[in-house]
Amino acid sequence: MRPLDIAVIVAYFAAVIVFGLSLAGRQRDASDYFLGHRGLPWWALMFSVVATETSALTVISVPGLAARGDLTFLQIAFGYLVGRIGVAALLLPGYFHGTQDTAYQRLEHRFGPLARRTASGVFLFTRALADCVRIFATAIPLAIITRWSLPAGIVAIGFVTLVYTWVGGLRAVVWVDVIQLGVYLLGGVATLIVATHLAGGVDAFGRAWDAGKLKTLDFSLSFAKTYTFWGGVIGGALLSSASHGTDHLIVQRLLAARNLKDAQRALIGSGLFIIAQFALFLLVGTSLWLAGADQPGMRGDAIYPTFIVTQLPAGLSGLVVAGILAAAMSSHASAVNSLASASTHDFYAPLTGRHDPAQLLRVGRWLTLVWTIVLVAGAIAFRDQNTPVVQLALSVASLTYGSLLGTYILGGAWPRARQVDVIIALIVSIVVMAPVVLSAVIPHFPVHWLPGLAWPWYVPLGTAITVAVGMISSLVSGRWADGQMGGTA
Repeated sequence: MRPLDIAVIVAYFAAVIVFGLSLAGRQRDASDYFLGHRGLPWWALMFSVVATETSALTVISVPGLAARGDLTFLQIAFGYLVGRIGVAALLLPGYFHGTQDTAYQRLEHRFGPLARRTASGVFLFTRALADCVRIFATAIPLAIITRWSLPAGIVAIGFVTLVYTWVGGLRAVVWVDVIQLGVYLLGGVATLIVATHLAGGVDAFGRAWDAGKLKTLDFSLSFAKTYTFWGGVIGGALLSSASHGTDHLIVQRLLAARNLKDAQRALIGSGLFIIAQFALFLLVGTSLWLAGADQPGMRGDAIYPTFIVTQLPAGLSGLVVAGILAAAMSSHASAVNSLASASTHDFYAPLTGRHDPAQLLRVGRWLTLVWTIVLVAGAIAFRDQNTPVVQLALSVASLTYGSLLGTYILGGAWPRARQVDVIIALIVSIVVMAPVVLSAVIPHFPVHWLPGLAWPWYVPLGTAITVAVGMISSLVSGRWADGQMGGTA
């Protein structure tokens, strides 16, 4: 890589770390470290939500989807907005009743402590798997630039991220998100302009239209086709409801808002913003196809990073690459912080009976280190996958998102449900969904069920199973309890 690009990357990393730590301030207790003392502005949280959920997966993988296909992935974003509106109206108000430190304290209020820890454990498992893929995605452009192996890049990413996450907590993570979001969006716009110019100008998109590359809506009724309007709206809405209403990675940011209204603004605003962002990077992929950047034998996730380092001007190339790496590391930092938060508040504090804020801050920092090691090790295990990383990450997350969302639906819409019912429903849903999801992302997985089901339908199916099992369990256990009472009367 050119010396100017390397200099820009180094300077950018230094600026991001210094800026993030300087805005983080002194961490006095666990509330500061995990929730920014509940005083972060809604617009910063909105940008943080967008950056956290997309990161390097959007930047490098979504253009590859468009370069190899069309724009129908955008239909998922329409469902994302629908789901966020539902979460803002139905779930967020409950999070702001009293003081809650994690997304799963609400389940304890409704069902009991075991339900809270079960749901939190499911979150820890799901988030760890999904973010292993995120770190793996980040190592792809790093390997292209530095010629390092993927494992070496993964270790480097984990180490650099740990520095400002350990010291600055959520406040540092959020402000770094704001910076890196602007940088990688600038990189996307710059790439679109350069690739369009190389393709012969805006008129070249006529070729893309004739080739069907600009197709956005697909109204076919199919559970096997990956991107359709119905799968996007229904599956995307439920996926977004689960990820933004029950996943502590996002809920943690919303709990850091000053009040409920600010949290709702951040959430719905992020849904509108994500549509525009997906549209931008899909068009980047189309322009890369027009410019001939999709070479035979190249994996789809490498098309955009390769174009950056070979076609963008010196300096701009370095800035765009730095934005990609910073985006992914910021999302990794978000995951590590949320995993440490859930581990501290949902497991350590209630199981040990130690609730001193200063003590929880110390424990939270050590758990940050532990989760960094876990994610780095897991990311290395994904290095031989050929599935587009954005699809892989969403598939893995969908393994348990349906069960988490179904638990909240049972808590709000089915008064008969008790703690034992939701735990049984969670376990059954995950067991049933495991062959569906894992057989699609792990080669030679021994058990196959519904092998043709497209991943946008994973969350609707998992949600339906959880709700149905929870309702049946409550009816059966209720009758058994009534029979026992009748027998002893």
